[in-house]
Amino acid sequence: MSTLITSGTAEVLAALQQYREDDPPALTLPPSAYTSPELWEMERERIFNRCWYLVAHVGQLATAGDYVAVSIAGEPVVVTRAKDDVLHAMSPICRHRLMPLVEPGAGRTDAFTCQYHLWKYGLDGRLRGAPYMGGNKQFEPKDCRLPQFAVAEWNGLVFVNLDANADPIGAHLDLAAHQFTNYRLNEMVLVDSWSYEWQANWKSVMENGHENYHVIGLHRETLEPFMPGGSDMFVEQYSPWVLHARIPFAASVVPETLTLNEVQQSNGMVLLTFPSSAFIGASDQIVWFSFLPSAIDRVQVIGGVLTMPELVGVSEAVTRTQQAVTAMINDEDRLGLEAVQRGVSSRFAERGHLSPKEQPGVLAFYRNLAHAMLGDEPNGR
Repeated sequence: MSTLITSGTAEVLAALQQYREDDPPALTLPPSAYTSPELWEMERERIFNRCWYLVAHVGQLATAGDYVAVSIAGEPVVVTRAKDDVLHAMSPICRHRLMPLVEPGAGRTDAFTCQYHLWKYGLDGRLRGAPYMGGNKQFEPKDCRLPQFAVAEWNGLVFVNLDANADPIGAHLDLAAHQFTNYRLNEMVLVDSWSYEWQANWKSVMENGHENYHVIGLHRETLEPFMPGGSDMFVEQYSPWVLHARIPFAASVVPETLTLNEVQQSNGMVLLTFPSSAFIGASDQIVWFSFLPSAIDRVQVIGGVLTMPELVGVSEAVTRTQQAVTAMINDEDRLGLEAVQRGVSSRFAERGHLSPKEQPGVLAFYRNLAHAMLGDEPNGR
């Protein structure tokens, strides 16, 4: 490693090395892991620029002209459905004077027009118009196109990788597909979506997502009654990028619309993709999340709820209640994680001991983080 690495970052990298061992310490990361600008820059290079992120459901990109725009570690991304029905992921930064063509969010358009000088780009990123550029003989319009990223659709979920030459994510996801076959995931439709900003480091958010122990505190009235935080969480690693977990329900749930097996009826069925995306099957719903890092202490939380088409609109009152509960759970996590982010800056902060209820999932996340940061595994492509 470079001699310019600070002592705090060196401590984090040394700690990560421990998680690659057969008997890793049941300890959290050093506090500087959540505050170091130097480590953040390493993560941008070694993780964020090379890994797959869940960014949308195909329901948000159903017809030509639909788009979803996000930002991954400060890099703007727009995903479009072009007129040939092909998905494109690209940089929405004008090739002329670098003005963003679209702000984060979702919508529909037939082209992206820069408001600075009215350069226009098609849904595939190709330049369609550049006013008064004919006099510049060095400019070749046919060679002007928005930089492209890798994009993949898997059972209705849309993933993006900033590396245009990334290895496909589908082969990794397929390893765990049998756990979710009965949910008819590819038939489900989007009935709710959200986008929030949390003031927390992405790693503390993912630690939270890899354990159910925090339910006894943050969610004692919303989740604890039917998904107890004291239950043991089963974790199964399929690849460095895909992990399956099961969280027991307090009582069996038997949906009428799906034929779930006994394990699926009595567990929340979770699939986590490194570094920071996930979905969980519970009864007749799938809830998907993606935690897109935007700064050392900022995460954009996007997600949605999927269900079977025949259930859409069956009971608006039930839907409104479910949406309210989901929003409440998200807010409970936000408040807890933002408090943690304030705590890691304390001069008394140090590594904490992990509960046995946390260890299977959190240590698996740390191991994947270590491989991504230190190497010796396939990169995030």
